[in-house]
Amino acid sequence: MKPQTKGPTRPANTDLVNELIPNGQFLVIDENGTKLGTFDRNQALAIANDRGVDIFVVSADAKPMVAKLLDYSKYRFDQQKKLKEMRKNQHIVKIKEIKLSPTIDKHDFDTKLKAAQKFINGGDKVKVTLRFRGRMITHSDLGMQQVVKFMNALEGGVVEAQPKLEGNTLIGVVAPAKN
Repeated sequence: MKPQTKGPTRPANTDLVNELIPNGQFLVIDENGTKLGTFDRNQALAIANDRGVDIFVVSADAKPMVAKLLDYSKYRFDQQKKLKEMRKNQHIVKIKEIKLSPTIDKHDFDTKLKAAQKFINGGDKVKVTLRFRGRMITHSDLGMQQVVKFMNALEGGVVEAQPKLEGNTLIGVVAPAKN
């Protein structure tokens, strides 16, 4: 039986630090960014130990590998802080759908327009759909006029996809304008 874990699992830390650094030659850089020279693993660990800091492999692909002397816990804290800040500043764009009808009344049209305007101002995309029922498809030009009128009436939006007929549905997409 497999033990259950609570919450999301964290990815394992794969950083090469102190005793985890592989054998080989290292170009060692000190805390100020000056090159100390090329050393083997044991010499690099000894230098880090003498200075009371950690040794961290910055570039494992380089020949020789590049390692830096630094306070690893402070480095990890700063990296996590930057990552948290980036997540906080990102905005996920959602697609909101507004459904119209070829025989929509003016008041209903205005109500749906206000809702779509809120979505655009909130930074979301708006997908405008108009479904033809029964014989309405014979007057697809009227439906096209409704969708085009709706999309043009949205302020602060850029037409991302012109309305096109897919089966018995007209679909167009409006995205918020880039600031």
